[in-house]
Amino acid sequence: MNCIPKYYLAVLLLISLLGCDTIKTKKNFPDLRYTHLPTISLSVSKVAVVNKYQSKFKKPNVESEFPILPSIALRNWFNDRLSAVGGSDFIRATVLNASVVEVPLKGREGIRGIFTREQTERYDAVLSAKIEIFDSLGVLKGTVFSEAKNSQTVAEGLTLAKRELIWFTMLEAMMKDLNRSLENQIRKFFKPWLI
Repeated sequence: MNCIPKYYLAVLLLISLLGCDTIKTKKNFPDLRYTHLPTISLSVSKVAVVNKYQSKFKKPNVESEFPILPSIALRNWFNDRLSAVGGSDFIRATVLNASVVEVPLKGREGIRGIFTREQTERYDAVLSAKIEIFDSLGVLKGTVFSEAKNSQTVAEGLTLAKRELIWFTMLEAMMKDLNRSLENQIRKFFKPWLI
């Protein structure tokens, strides 16, 4: 009689362990790279990439749950688009902000709230970057700055896969905005260094 409860306990334990394997979906998303775009060649000796943003890795910050970390996407842009082709000056490209904050939304109460599928969270994302050119003595010669913001609400009961797709789409849209803004500013303000 003692064997039956142990059997059920073992089966329940096995089922719960098998269910854990289906949670991870991040590997289904492509890496955000910019090698398909032409490089921006600049007469500098090097491009130093600096990440000043430190994720908190706890709520309300959720950028660490994104399929691709926003700071990594921005670093990829720096590495793929900016090309140092020689010169005495150097570039420092800095990730200033790469945060995503989850904001809980208040739902309706009562009967109407029970039968309504409501938006339960809003994700507020900010991605900002600064690119500076210094001479060999460390004197600042030029700077450009850009920031992209995106907010998105999600409905209750959304699967992890759908949530990650929303996050990926948010990040991709912000990176497109940053790409356009940074490239335009570089072409306007870094003319003496453009090759």
